[in-house]
Parts: sequence; C-alpha cells; structure tokens
Amino acid sequence: MQNQSLKYTCSNCGEEHESWPALGFKSPHYYHVLTEAEKRDIAELTADTCIIQHNDQTDRFIRGVLVQSIKDANQGLDYGLWVSLSEKSFQDYIDNFDSDDHETTYFGWLCNDIPEYESTLSIKTTVHTRGNQRPLIVIQDDNDHNHPFITDYFEGITEAEAIKRINNMMTSLRS
Repeated sequence: MQNQSLKYTCSNCGEEHESWPALGFKSPHYYHVLTEAEKRDIAELTADTCIIQHNDQTDRFIRGVLVQSIKDANQGLDYGLWVSLSEKSFQDYIDNFDSDDHETTYFGWLCNDIPEYESTLSIKTTVHTRGNQRPLIVIQDDNDHNHPFITDYFEGITEAEAIKRINNMMTSLRS
C-alpha cells in the first residue's frame, strides 16, 4: 500500500508538513492532573523533562519517542511520550543531556494515557538514549500481552488506523 500523505501545520514550528506528525503529549499524565497551583508550586516542566516534588517523594520524567509499527506502510507512527525514571537514571540523563554520543538504556514506566486504549499508565519500558536526539522508548516484552496497546505495539496497526489516530489528534487540537 502507498503511504498516505497528510498535510498539517506543525504546532511547534508553524510550518506546513506533508509527513505524518508525531502524536505528542506535552507533559506526563501526573503533571497534567495537578492543579494550576500545584503546577506552579511543586512541579517543573520543560520540553524534555518534568520533576514533581511531593511532600513524601519526587517523581522524575523524561520525554521520548515510541514508534508504533504499521503493518501495511513503509513507516511507523511516532508517539511523543513520557516515562518515569529512577533518581539515578534521571540524573545520568541530565548529566549527559547535551552529549552527542551518550548511549545507554534505562528502565522506565510509561506515563501517558493514550486515548485509543484502556489505561496505558505504568507499562514497563526500556529507554534508549541516542546522543542528542530524544530517547527511543521500547515496550518490554514481559508486559501483559493481553493489553490492547501492548498487542498493537508488537503486532502493528494498519495504516488506516494510524491515519484515523492522526486525524483524531488534529481534530482535537483545533477544538
């Protein structure tokens, strides 16, 4: 099947593109559910990191890219998702953030709810740093394969489903 082209105006650069956009989340779910006062008082959000300092714990998140395979297309569907990291992994990520050649892996928990699925929070992932690119998020094989998102991750989705998800995202951004 020939890849379908979609024209869209990028919310980051304002330019029109004809490739598939990434389905991105601006923050982890746990930041999104904070009140405005909590966001101001206990949280710090950048384009790539988020820290939430609760009274009894500190939560640390980084943004990465998860690629959903498409069964009948020559490309994948990119998701811009957030994962939580341990304090040690987060600090290593921060210490090497500007390094062109830093490559390592971290364990992380998925921290976004993807609309097409039942809860996708706390799915086990491996995060692969790629120098100064956003890290690649890979779903671990030892998750419950009965979860529809995990099944779709390993088996792929159709191009029609990918286009539907992109159109749904574009519609929600306009509303």
